[in-house]
Amino acid sequence: MRAIESVWDYPRPPRVEPSDELVRVTLGGEVIVETRAALRVLETSHPPTYYLPRAAFREGALSPAPGASVCEWKGAARYLTVSGGGRVEVGAAWEYPTPRPGFEALVEHVAIYPGRMDAIEVDGERVVAQEGGFYGGWITSRVRGPCKGGPGTRGW
Repeated sequence: MRAIESVWDYPRPPRVEPSDELVRVTLGGEVIVETRAALRVLETSHPPTYYLPRAAFREGALSPAPGASVCEWKGAARYLTVSGGGRVEVGAAWEYPTPRPGFEALVEHVAIYPGRMDAIEVDGERVVAQEGGFYGGWITSRVRGPCKGGPGTRGW
């Protein structure tokens, strides 16, 4: 059992750390990625966002999607379509091809909106999606909030 973490103990600017937890993502009834080589990005008031190695995804599971955004810490993100088992989720993932200094570890890693997949599991536990449509944090039983993303939290 991993230690309980408060999102209010996470740093700002965010920290990137490796995770050896088993991460499994299912879409369209098909496992599209399974890895023990994820990275977690931890930022004050946010549940962890997991970044999975691009090479761990099933072939054809990722393709370019329209849209882009900029993170004040990580830099310019580009969006990806995630496909599996005949299901297609446009813009359900993102990556930082050329992240800002301090976040170089994110190169060749992809983050996924958990609410857009059939299921995401971390060490066998089903992930709950962070509230709101923009943030992509993953909530497990070891994460304590309150977390940014829900109504009334925009200014946090």
